[in-house]
Amino acid sequence: MNKLIFGRYIPGDSFIHTMDPRAKLIASFYFIGIIFLANNWQTYAVLAVFTLFAIFLSKVNIRFFIRGIKPLIWLILFTVALQMLFTQGGEVYFKWGIFTVTEFGVINGLFIFCRFVLIIFMSTLLTLTTPPLDLSDAIEYLLRPLKVVRFPVHEVSLMLSIALRFVPTLMDETEKIMNAQRARGVDFGEGSLIQKMKAIVPLLIPLFVSSFNRAEDLATAMEARGYQGGEGRTKYRILHWHLNDTIVMLAFGVLTAVLIFIRS
Repeated sequence: MNKLIFGRYIPGDSFIHTMDPRAKLIASFYFIGIIFLANNWQTYAVLAVFTLFAIFLSKVNIRFFIRGIKPLIWLILFTVALQMLFTQGGEVYFKWGIFTVTEFGVINGLFIFCRFVLIIFMSTLLTLTTPPLDLSDAIEYLLRPLKVVRFPVHEVSLMLSIALRFVPTLMDETEKIMNAQRARGVDFGEGSLIQKMKAIVPLLIPLFVSSFNRAEDLATAMEARGYQGGEGRTKYRILHWHLNDTIVMLAFGVLTAVLIFIRS
């Protein structure tokens, strides 16, 4: 199976799976917002415990979330390195030219690493436990007030759901093309960075062709089913807000209060 987890859905009947997708979407964005309240080890520990408890409630193996970090690990490490090298303050551990590693730089770098990991975990939890169509309905419902200014809410939510659904599909297609190239003797792991980038270029043309073919097939299928936009369309799946969703919102309120109380 391809290593990219983001955008995949794992069926289940856990507490998180049965939540209203609107509640999960609001909770995910709210979590990303309040994570910036954390500024010491105690606050990050509280956020980590909260995230791990949410993963436990989802009944999804923790290995799926760890795999979700792997594609972004180099971006995370690069950001952490910049934070460590250019943040001044506290005891100086290392100095070479314009690069200085200080106590505050190391601490801020570790905080940035924790922040990235927690955000990826919570975002992955949202996509693993929510079908793309339900996520699309939730986005459309939450953007509904923008219809007042003639914003194409239905079309935007449809595009987002299709894009989200096609991320793992395109990654699977990329893996197939790479395997075909490997069967012809191409080694994507050899050589310098420039040589590795050149080896990836032959993948782009067949990947683009495959993407356009899939997009054309999807457009044909939608036209065959009489799709004419969101006007006058009824909903087959009706979203229902339950007591569990309200409890989760209250839990996030308590989490916010705790973070404000124990932050430096």
